Amino acid sequence: MKTVFSFLKPYKIGAIVAFSLMLIELAVELLLPFFLGKMIDDGVLNKDLGNIVMWGSIMIGLALFSFISGLTNSFFSSHVSWGFAHDIRERLFRKIQEFSFANLNHYPTSHLMTLFTNDVRQVQNTIFMGLRIMAKAPLLAIGGVIMAFVVNPRLAIIFLITVPLLIGFLLWVLKFASKMFNHVQKSIDNVNQVMQENLAGMRLIKAFFRRDFEEERFQDANTNLRDVTRRTFRFIEASMPVLLFVMNLSIIVILWIGNNQSLAGTTEVGDVVATVNYAMRVAMAISMFSFIIMAISRTKASSERISEVLLEEVDLLDHNDADMNQIVTEGKIDFRDVSFQYPTSDSPVLFNVSFTVYPGEKLAIIGATGSGKSSLFQLIPRLYDVLDGEILIDDKPITSYRLDILRKSIGYVPQSPLLFSGPIKDNISWGKDNATEDEIIKAAKNAQIHDTIMELPNQYETQIGQKGVNLSGGQKQRISIARALIRKPKILMLDDSTSALDLATEARLLDAIQDDLNTLLIITQKVSTAMNADRILLLDEGNILSIGTHEELMHESEFYQRIVESQFGKELPHVH
Repeated sequence: MKTVFSFLKPYKIGAIVAFSLMLIELAVELLLPFFLGKMIDDGVLNKDLGNIVMWGSIMIGLALFSFISGLTNSFFSSHVSWGFAHDIRERLFRKIQEFSFANLNHYPTSHLMTLFTNDVRQVQNTIFMGLRIMAKAPLLAIGGVIMAFVVNPRLAIIFLITVPLLIGFLLWVLKFASKMFNHVQKSIDNVNQVMQENLAGMRLIKAFFRRDFEEERFQDANTNLRDVTRRTFRFIEASMPVLLFVMNLSIIVILWIGNNQSLAGTTEVGDVVATVNYAMRVAMAISMFSFIIMAISRTKASSERISEVLLEEVDLLDHNDADMNQIVTEGKIDFRDVSFQYPTSDSPVLFNVSFTVYPGEKLAIIGATGSGKSSLFQLIPRLYDVLDGEILIDDKPITSYRLDILRKSIGYVPQSPLLFSGPIKDNISWGKDNATEDEIIKAAKNAQIHDTIMELPNQYETQIGQKGVNLSGGQKQRISIARALIRKPKILMLDDSTSALDLATEARLLDAIQDDLNTLLIITQKVSTAMNADRILLLDEGNILSIGTHEELMHESEFYQRIVESQFGKELPHVH
């Protein structure tokens, strides 16, 4: 919790002002019963109208002052809590942007979404309520006991028995409630995950008519959340009757003792009324403790989850010897005995991979599903670090480049194109800051998507739905390629990014981009694409089987021959 609440430092003055105003409200609330007792003893019992008016006026003035303090307190409490929530969301977002793929593997998307919404809001609400009323409750209980002793120590002695018992009971409830709310937040994660997957896969669900299955899956997650939440709230709410029973019992005892002392003439009636009033205020304050315990327990669970992300050690950073001025100029790539294993995997996915791609060369990579093609791609922009061996760009270790400089020199189009909601032009220009309209159009033309865009009603201003739902697979792939091309990368990597294109469109695309590129790496399953590359790399189960031109592999590799035969039959294709 210390990490999370450190974000309150910029709002220290606002928090102090809010807390001071809350103390004014508290002081008024503690003084009113005392003045009420004085008014009864000096005014009502003596039938002295002057004392009644004086003490009544003082009480009305204090109540008005408390009202104004409460309004101002709400303003400052809101300022502190909303500013805190803004800052911590911003820091969470920046932290997640710094994460490597390995870091992101630790946290499901649903977990991170719950952090930004439910967890931050929970802590924010607790800060607001803490500055507004939560801090006042324990102070009111303590102050009420003290003032009761000031008024009449003999009547107030009962508090020395009841209050310590209640505090011990509350600490016991808090200990268990915190653990229970941790389970609640995890259940919320699970519901969010099911909802996210369901909405993302709605078309597939309808196509396979799996609505009943998905409804059952959501019902299980939702029911689990309901049951866990219900058990937690029942446990906390069960504490309130215990608190109220003890406090009401103490009020009865105070009334009984006060009545006897009043009849004996040893205690004033006003003292009894004031003490009972303080007891009722203490009871009211303690009745709020179940709400406070619930809020603190949820805040503790939420702040621990937030702190876990904020304190996560980013495992992929710029090396200390990275040169700020070193840039990629040629696009030469060297893999030297590279082995790689995912952090969550038990075995490597690449084994002693060695090959060189020269500037201006076009290398096609072919291999079965799971052979390590995409994993190999992810190592070049340092989305992961290698397990063994090293990768060189322009004969310099990849770790000698700053990450931002390295990645700006690479155009990477992943296997599944991801487009953002907004105009087409924004999706293309996303690849380069301050891209001009001419650059956007040129990138679109090279990606063979310009003509298609011009046929749309709003052309480049056409709005793309979430993840490009209103576009075909080929259109999404070409816009993604245009987004990579606009940055004029020294190295372009296409991870099976032309799979939805017909052969003619793909050929025009590869011809158009060749003039502006230094190095092109393309993962493909189509021999017709690979055979027109300068060289072809065959990858199988993380090992390089062979590398060479189409003609060389047709003579040397049975594996490649089988791939060609599976796509073309016995009639072998020719290089164009």
